Amino acid sequence: MERWNGKVAVVTGASSGIGAAIVKDLAKAGMITIGLARRIERVEQLKKDLPSDAAARLHAMKCDVSVETDIERTFQRIQDTHGGVDVLVNNAGILRTNNLLDLGTTADLRAVLDTNVTGLVLCSQWAYKSMVERNVAGHIVHINSIAGHTVPNYPKMNIYPGTKHAVTALTEVMRNELREAGTKIKVTSISPGAVRTEILEGMDIPDDMPMLASEDISEAVLYVIGTPPHVQVHELIIKPNGEVY
Repeated sequence: MERWNGKVAVVTGASSGIGAAIVKDLAKAGMITIGLARRIERVEQLKKDLPSDAAARLHAMKCDVSVETDIERTFQRIQDTHGGVDVLVNNAGILRTNNLLDLGTTADLRAVLDTNVTGLVLCSQWAYKSMVERNVAGHIVHINSIAGHTVPNYPKMNIYPGTKHAVTALTEVMRNELREAGTKIKVTSISPGAVRTEILEGMDIPDDMPMLASEDISEAVLYVIGTPPHVQVHELIIKPNGEVY
């Protein structure tokens, strides 16, 4: 992680769960860390959990990644105030618990697609632009899901597995584009199994279901961005021991 010391990391969906764990660990690792979230006050509160030097490196910015103008405004602000983006972690993701074939769920479908797929691509475009303009061998990390590689037989996941399958495909598309462009920028998909976070609220989760902690995924982010320049971890699947999916 030494080569990232003082460099700029941007993490979407940083207000809770996996995103909160990632911004704290990146700040502690020496990166200037910008946590994007709609609930900006929750990102600010994370500073209380950090040593003073790491807390000073954590910055909160309000951004809804389902809104294109929000993304454009935020990444321009990052460029103006911090010089650009060296690492992007696309963590923001939502789940709507209804049946895919139910009528009257159009708003939910669009919200999940706009956050999990379109927002991820748009943030990646802006980060890529920043990296190329500054000739930075940066890293783009997508927090994917095992639902991006299979479809768990679990009720009311709606379009969520479809969006995560899209992330799996988009990771490969980006890898090919980065290679063809002659960059040294890396892209990685990290696919957790069940993680105990707010996204599961409202779902009927058995008490004895094996679960990962947010910190397990944050440690994986530190690992993949900490690999040597010649090593690209393309896909990392992490399951809790005993998971049935």
